[in-house]
Amino acid sequence: MTQTDTDPGIGKRSKDAGHKLAALAYNAVSDMIRHRRLGGGHVIIEAQLAEMLGVSRTPLREALQRLEGEGLVHKGDGRNYVVRHVDIGEYIQSLKLRLLIEPHAAVQAMPSIPGRKLVEVRREIDELMGATAYHTDAHWFSDDHLHNLIMDHCGNEVMAGVLRNLRAATRLFEIGQLKDRLTPDSTEHLAIIDALQRNDPGAAFEATKAHIESLIEFARMHLITNE
Repeated sequence: MTQTDTDPGIGKRSKDAGHKLAALAYNAVSDMIRHRRLGGGHVIIEAQLAEMLGVSRTPLREALQRLEGEGLVHKGDGRNYVVRHVDIGEYIQSLKLRLLIEPHAAVQAMPSIPGRKLVEVRREIDELMGATAYHTDAHWFSDDHLHNLIMDHCGNEVMAGVLRNLRAATRLFEIGQLKDRLTPDSTEHLAIIDALQRNDPGAAFEATKAHIESLIEFARMHLITNE
């Protein structure tokens, strides 16, 4: 009989430590994907990445499985994970599908979103707009915060899952001149927040729809600029 068998506390501490390492690995790899240090199509060699992060392959594999569930990586032809590649075509198609779904999700989420959470997002947007320097991470964080509130509170797990996968494509597509989206994103997000705070279903639907239509138009301009 091992000491772990006689002392269940040891096993629990070991399990907790493993989960913490997996969470650290998840945050690190997610950050590397977000900052393009692991670009679309990059093949992840687990042994090399585990050594780089200073963890064993078990917590790293748990992190990669979580990222796979979020649509950020997928299994390649072999056993290795590959960072999902999203081109302009998939990006625009994903936005068009969001256009069909997300306005309805916003309306369904409206009664359940805590008012204090909307106040928090509004404050983040105000700080973004008032900052003396542009920060990509802060832009993405604020964007995620609002859209996650809609997905988390829409009351439809299937709808939320579809939207999360579509937003993964948004994250993976490298938008040119993302800084140019700060003002329109912030203005459009505030319109959505205003509608949600007023409990106005029609306005929430139209504000969400207008925001995604704006993203589609921006993507098309990006396509034209890069032809």
